[in-house]
Amino acid sequence: MQPVIYESEYNFCKILWENEPVKSTELVRLCREKLDWKKSTTYTVIKRLSDRGIIKSENAIVTSIIKKEDAQSIESVNIIDSRFDGSLPEFVAAFVRARGITDEERQEIVRQFGLDK
Repeated sequence: MQPVIYESEYNFCKILWENEPVKSTELVRLCREKLDWKKSTTYTVIKRLSDRGIIKSENAIVTSIIKKEDAQSIESVNIIDSRFDGSLPEFVAAFVRARGITDEERQEIVRQFGLDK
């Protein structure tokens, strides 16, 4: 079972991913500026995510164990499994119906998946 990162935790992780490795005091400052969090909130989230194996804090330096790309992969699979009964085609169809897709996005998808060969 992959660890879940909840929405407010994900916002914290985005700050961490952009700045890691980072001193916990600097992380407190960044979370105060960007999330309007108190010092105690930041330290609570550091502990919670550390306990779940998502980040680590050693000698007041915080780093991620789960990288952004891995968290995004986990979340996308969870969404497809829970909302679309595991069907990637249903997910893609719903996404495209709701938002559309540009020619540039279509080309990038083809390139990413090697479908242009």
